[in-house]
Amino acid sequence: MHNLENDLVSIKIKDIGAELCSLYEKHHDIEYIWYGDKSIWGRNAPVLFPIVGKVKDNTYKVNKKSYALSQHGFARDCNFDLIEKTDTSLCFELLYSKETLKIYPFKFKLQIEYKLIKNILEINYKVVNLDNDEIYFSLGAHPGFNCPLYPNENFEDYYLELEKNETLNTLCLNSDGYFNNKSKPFLMNENKISLNYDIFKEDALVFKNLKSESVTLKSTKNQRQVKVSFKDFPYLGIWTKGEDAPFVCIEPWYGHADFEDFTGEFKNKEGILKLNINEEFNAKMSIEVS
Repeated sequence: MHNLENDLVSIKIKDIGAELCSLYEKHHDIEYIWYGDKSIWGRNAPVLFPIVGKVKDNTYKVNKKSYALSQHGFARDCNFDLIEKTDTSLCFELLYSKETLKIYPFKFKLQIEYKLIKNILEINYKVVNLDNDEIYFSLGAHPGFNCPLYPNENFEDYYLELEKNETLNTLCLNSDGYFNNKSKPFLMNENKISLNYDIFKEDALVFKNLKSESVTLKSTKNQRQVKVSFKDFPYLGIWTKGEDAPFVCIEPWYGHADFEDFTGEFKNKEGILKLNINEEFNAKMSIEVS
């Protein structure tokens, strides 16, 4: 476990998955990150790589060869190396290995930097192509936030406020976790999503091409809030485990689950990213607590 703090907040990061497992705000004595109760959902804020969501039947094809890969990929279960630590940042790295090549036939380097700037946690992602050919991947964040934050509150006391008014459909998932090529209207020139468990009965809410570059978790009962900024991420997922799960995940993604009828090559998957030889991909999100 690795710790980092300043006068306002502290964070804890696991070696496994380079996973954020604590974001604690000192002045109000609030832990914002979900505790990871295994009886409900045993993770905190996993990094999703090299896929987001599920590939069809947990298999995908590269140059007509099939590979097995479980939901959200393998990075969240791999041991990362801490390669740099400063007074304000921690940087972790995952390199391809013989084991990863068996399930993901690309040579890569994935770096994740956590940086504290006052009450903001900035998370920087870098993927580098170390192969002698193009590589393909998706990348996503999956932070879970305690909701409610206080014992005398309910999940339904909270809401999400998008930066801008949006007219959005949510992409529909089937019972197996694949998109079914359908969508349904969700927001009509509005920016508020009132939280209740009914809206998650069919799994996650998934939006694409938002005008907003941030969303803030707020309460009708207190003044605490969490602002998640995700500039340039093309997809946003909102999820909780089910009725009575006391958390909500706010998930910026590059990529998403397969469509139920997709049978093509990995490189043709919607939302997939490509890197040429020696190229690198960079993304940034942030979490501001107050």
